[in-house]
Amino acid sequence: MNRESSVSVVDDFMAMMRGKNPDQPEFLQAVQEVVSSLAVVLKKRPEYRKAKILERMVVPERVIMFRVPWLDDKGEIQVNCGYRVEFSSALGPYKGGLRFHPSVNLSILKFLGFEQIFKNSLTTLPIGGGKGGSDFDPKGKSDREVMVFCQSFMNELHRHIGHNTDIPAGDIGVGAREIGFLFGQYKRIANMFTGVLTGKGFNWGGSHIRPEATGYGVAYLAAAMLETRGETFVGRTCLVSGAGNVAQYLTEKLIELGAKVVTMSDSSGFIHDPSGIDHDRLRWIMELKNVRRGRIEEYAAEFKGVTFTGADPTRRHNPIWDIKAHCAFPCATQNEINDKDAQHLVQNGVKVIAEGANMPATPEAVDAFIEHHTLYGPGKAANAGGVAVSALEMAQNSARFHWPREEVDRRLQQIMRSIHHTCSTAAEAYGTPGNYVNGANIAGFTKVADAMLDQGVV
Repeated sequence: MNRESSVSVVDDFMAMMRGKNPDQPEFLQAVQEVVSSLAVVLKKRPEYRKAKILERMVVPERVIMFRVPWLDDKGEIQVNCGYRVEFSSALGPYKGGLRFHPSVNLSILKFLGFEQIFKNSLTTLPIGGGKGGSDFDPKGKSDREVMVFCQSFMNELHRHIGHNTDIPAGDIGVGAREIGFLFGQYKRIANMFTGVLTGKGFNWGGSHIRPEATGYGVAYLAAAMLETRGETFVGRTCLVSGAGNVAQYLTEKLIELGAKVVTMSDSSGFIHDPSGIDHDRLRWIMELKNVRRGRIEEYAAEFKGVTFTGADPTRRHNPIWDIKAHCAFPCATQNEINDKDAQHLVQNGVKVIAEGANMPATPEAVDAFIEHHTLYGPGKAANAGGVAVSALEMAQNSARFHWPREEVDRRLQQIMRSIHHTCSTAAEAYGTPGNYVNGANIAGFTKVADAMLDQGVV
């Protein structure tokens, strides 16, 4: 298969996918990103094409959609849509988060579930890929409303999950509060105390470092990437987008490693603190976002020398990426970095980009990073720390035992370094050394593909 025929295979496959999924742009983008890395693999391993592994892998094993009715505080009936996409169980039970956000639809959940297959494969742990959620928005809701919604959501979801079948976790809009309500209802319905959800409170089955895991993991992978060029985080200026769980704990770890984080953001806009967000200021942000549920612009009013730039949906690019820095960490949402943003990052000297969010860079932006030899860690590799520690939580639940914090952190660091090594090795083996996108896609795909071959046509 020469280069021209390899490109043709990818183009033909994507044409087929667009025909079958015309209204799912996010899912198609995720598939395109993976498939574009696989032409050389399909050439080297013709058994994958014969067994139609790719054709089977892009179709979820099961998609569940259901109605979620609930009563708000005014006694009015509200109705939301719930989903669970059980994408692949080739490596183990389905594993992936639940997202509660108005933007949730089937395309977004299929994109997230498809990404989760490869992310979970890279962790080396025995977990398959899945994703779920609802278009319910927890923002502005009372604790009682969130509880009632979660209980109604679990009334249906409980039929499809289990500690050996499908183990959901949190995601955007689903934090400790939501996991608690969901777990309580599952326990009530099933009459079992079992590790059916991860991200639980430490006192009732959770794990040390689970809240911090995704953010810490991004920092650990980026540190490994920097080491390939003989560098560390010490003294490096870093841009972080987002102000949620991932951004908060990534910032915490970056500060510990000697970096200076100068930005954070939310849907209202972003703050730029040239002096750097230190531990005290980060604690203030955590209290603002996690307790008071306020907006990041309040930080600029609280501390001198800080500027706030409001969000403008009509902008051609996001000005947070105009600031000069050495490292950038998009941790907000999908497609937050477009081609123009990418050019600004490259021109301003950013050498390392690691994704805390899922698919935060458009395909054109990814191409720009690779073209300029930027150290670019895609989300399926960089933010795999969260699901990795979720799987460690599952192991602790099975043993009815808690590992010390230091042990979980040691295992997380080991997993992230293993992911870095796996991606680097795969990229080099298939002729694109230093390309972590190809490395992550190829390594994640081949492990799942080999398991599918072993298990037959199922």
